[in-house]
Amino acid sequence: MSTPHHSNGLQLRSLVKSSGELELSLVSVATPEPGPNEVIVRIEAAPLNPSDLGLLFGPADLSTAQATGSGARPTILARIPEASLKGLAGRLDISMPVGNEGAGVVVQAGVSPAAQALLGKTVALLGGAMYSQYRCVSVEQCLLLPEGTTPADGASSFVNPLTALGMVATMRAEGHRALVHTAAASNLGQMLNRVCQKDQIPLVNIVRKPEQETLLREMGATHVCNTESTTFLADLTQALVATGATIAFDATGGGKLAGQILSAMEAAINQSAKEYSRYGSAVHKQVYIYGSLDPSPTEFVRNFGMTWGMGGWLLFPFLQKSGPAAVARLKERVAAELKTTFASHYAREVSLAEVLHLDTISVYAKRATGEKFLVNPNKGLL
Repeated sequence: MSTPHHSNGLQLRSLVKSSGELELSLVSVATPEPGPNEVIVRIEAAPLNPSDLGLLFGPADLSTAQATGSGARPTILARIPEASLKGLAGRLDISMPVGNEGAGVVVQAGVSPAAQALLGKTVALLGGAMYSQYRCVSVEQCLLLPEGTTPADGASSFVNPLTALGMVATMRAEGHRALVHTAAASNLGQMLNRVCQKDQIPLVNIVRKPEQETLLREMGATHVCNTESTTFLADLTQALVATGATIAFDATGGGKLAGQILSAMEAAINQSAKEYSRYGSAVHKQVYIYGSLDPSPTEFVRNFGMTWGMGGWLLFPFLQKSGPAAVARLKERVAAELKTTFASHYAREVSLAEVLHLDTISVYAKRATGEKFLVNPNKGLL
């Protein structure tokens, strides 16, 4: 038996026009009838993750953003630099839904026993287009949330938790015993701290503000290095000596930080070197870039020997490589520790329309630590 739902719902769309203009708008889309192994979820919470902002805004110059339309159905227009259009060839003139993950209540279910078992339940889900009032997804895309869990509690059940666990799994698979993480005071960084403390994994946190350092130390973090400190490189090197960390995950991407980490790793290793080698240490040092908080070019000086690597790391390729059984185990852990290890905190809840208000954009587009927003597509409509 299914609960009635609206046949149409609003969905946030991002459109990059070949004319060089970004258009963000709310579009009415039909809610399909679920297939046998599908469910319809009324989305009540979806986080604005950095990866979502990348699809939402692309390389648009937000200083040119203008609002049109009504307060309830606004449209945002902004210019995209001509030099950036080539890299967007695959999405030109295609209206794209946004939102990697979310949570809500199953209001209609297909006929399979697995789908029917979720009817009326609160679930988290992954699969894109989550800034929508309703989503039709397969049962496999859902995570049944524990009794008493709200959609807001479960909204960030996938991207950040699985990223934190994926980093630890990658560290172990590649033979490292400790890790380094940048942008460490973020929601993801705080989760990674709790995972590492629980699993007794040495972790070096890199932040850029004194208040972020204080936050992590109050959480029990032992090694916190501030890039704005005059002793940053010395502090980082000593933290690497103490932990033996030889793998790092860098959220900034651009600038000198990734190279500085490799240099500090080499310096830390050489403190206990028995003999000199003109090729540097034989210990492999690895930095994975997984974000682009700094869009400038990545710069580094090759003063860390010849045994090193720098590359990209993304959650979804990691999950595909891991296989269904391993991913199922990770999801089970997330569900069991959703309100502890993997708890998320948000600065503000906004409606779909409020996502497209210029004053709101000016806050969440900065991607500042402590300013993560939660979208409730049905806010004011439930």
